[in-house]
Amino acid sequence: MRWRKGRRSSNVEDRRGAPMARGGMKVGGGMIILALVASFLLGQNPIEVLNNMGGIGALQSPSTPATPRKSSPEDQAVADFLSVVLADTEDTWGNIFKQAGARYRPPKLVLYSDMVRSACGMNSAASGPFYCPGDEKVYFELGFLNELQRFGAHGDFAVAYVIAHEIGHHVQNLIGTSNKVRAMQARASQRNVNALSVLLELQADCYAGVWARNAHKQRQILEQGDIEEGLGAAASVGDDRLMRAAGRRAHPDAFTHGSAKQRTKWFRTGLESGDIKSCDTFGEAGVRL
Repeated sequence: MRWRKGRRSSNVEDRRGAPMARGGMKVGGGMIILALVASFLLGQNPIEVLNNMGGIGALQSPSTPATPRKSSPEDQAVADFLSVVLADTEDTWGNIFKQAGARYRPPKLVLYSDMVRSACGMNSAASGPFYCPGDEKVYFELGFLNELQRFGAHGDFAVAYVIAHEIGHHVQNLIGTSNKVRAMQARASQRNVNALSVLLELQADCYAGVWARNAHKQRQILEQGDIEEGLGAAASVGDDRLMRAAGRRAHPDAFTHGSAKQRTKWFRTGLESGDIKSCDTFGEAGVRL
């Protein structure tokens, strides 16, 4: 992928190595009493017990901020690449929205280490990259790249596909698709909740393809082999492949993101059309939003 001369985004929030903010839980009288009892039984400082329980704030002991962890040159190169991809999605979707008479509101990309708190709650690196509609941010832990390679996805465009997929969820949030799907899921059976989740994820795959097609048309970003890398990445995170890799039988009713075949199909659909209208995964499945 041709990216080194690309614009860097200013919407990157680097939290790697930063100390976790743990002030999300309120301290109530019951928790204080429980902490006092626990401190008596354990022979510990009650403030330390309260901190370990998550109820910190006014009763928190002074502490020295954690020293941010230094990034390796390799990690910095990846972070630089992600910033360029993010900037390209900003330019591409900004133009698509403008042509539709709307304004694109860019999300932020949060780089983090190990654990992160978002408007969607606390997440660990095991969650993989995710988009949180509550704060309109994409969260990315660089260690995920090792997992991506372990499942057979290689190359810089494979990583670009992952970011573009999460940006696809942001697009769904902006145009109201996500809210409609969540409302339908609230009154659906678990099987249908999963089915709706699959359609939402496949549409994000298609939007990733739409981005790639338009970005290449405008800035010639793709090199030989990039499309194969993107398709390989889409296939590698198919539910069937992930389930089998975990030693489980691939059960379609339990899918939440779609099979390898479905994910590559919809990514290719977006790539070939470059048109957001081609990404109606819901309509094809007979679901009216």
